[in-house]
Amino acid sequence: MLIAADKFKGSLTAAEVAEHVAAGLRAVVPAVSVTALPVADGGDGTVEAAVAGGFERRAVRVTGPLGEPVDAAYALRGTTAVVEMAEASGLRRLPPGVFAPLSATTYGTGELLRAALDAGARTIVLGVGGSATTDGGAGMLCALGARLLDAKGAPVAPGGGALAALASADLSGLDPRLARAEVVLAGDVDNPLLGPKGAAAVYGPQKGASPADVAALDAALTRYAEVLGDREAARTPGAGAAGGIGYGALVGLGARFRSGIEVMLDVLGFEAALAHADLVITGEGSLDAQTLHGKAPAGVAAAARARGVPVVAVCGRLALSAAELAAAGIGAAYPLSALEPDPARSIPGAGPLLTEVAATVARAHLA
Repeated sequence: MLIAADKFKGSLTAAEVAEHVAAGLRAVVPAVSVTALPVADGGDGTVEAAVAGGFERRAVRVTGPLGEPVDAAYALRGTTAVVEMAEASGLRRLPPGVFAPLSATTYGTGELLRAALDAGARTIVLGVGGSATTDGGAGMLCALGARLLDAKGAPVAPGGGALAALASADLSGLDPRLARAEVVLAGDVDNPLLGPKGAAAVYGPQKGASPADVAALDAALTRYAEVLGDREAARTPGAGAAGGIGYGALVGLGARFRSGIEVMLDVLGFEAALAHADLVITGEGSLDAQTLHGKAPAGVAAAARARGVPVVAVCGRLALSAAELAAAGIGAAYPLSALEPDPARSIPGAGPLLTEVAATVARAHLA
């Protein structure tokens, strides 16, 4: 059995999911051979998944989204680094109930990238998702040596709102090691930077932006793209990822965009693990319509189906029909809600419930 599941957000990490599933399988078939390969799609939990897959965790103190220091980490194996922007610039770095849609910065993400370069990384997977920011990656670029100036020649203030005052951009000071490194932008959204489907309009409200804030941010990001001189990149799918950090990475870092789960499966060695699997168990907290658009279970199922290996899923809640699951390559799904429908009890009790659900999987597919 190959367990390749994402986290159950708010209750279990991907590694903990694998532990509970393995326990449930062995409760029914003690001799079953289990391989755990926790996965992630570039968002929250990507570094944890890489560390569980054999990477070394590297701790770094960086600048948080509000400008305060935070303790973050990236993952390193050989010359490959996995950097998760949410570690430095994510919503989880904000105090409860606090948002800063106009002023939150990605500066700390740039510091994480610089730390990875300092450690000798030559391939950097930049996982994007769960951001608190809508600054187009401006802070990230400044941390790596770019100069973004207003009409008086002073650095613009942090955050997407301040980009409305941007008059000139000098990228010549960007860390020269970036030119010798491969940066892969790993995400699960294909939004452009600007407009009604752009970073501000679609994701700004999730970060506390009012309608007026959304309009101001979209106008500021438009100015940013004009000054950086690459409106074509602004229309590229993925440019609007994580508050537009995708655009900053494409233009400033020479990054290329790939599906986050596809990148992580490559980095974690999923193909090699799949070669020995008779059944793959994937999953995440909620199997729903978003799952079908680049989330980890869909990526796992697609890769397994290409090799002819059957897939089942475990989840907290299930909002997909049997036909939708089958179309995604998932033969069956087993939700915790079938055992405990009340989220107030199932979320804190997810571990034991998942072990019980995994025992049901074992009885259905192994015994």
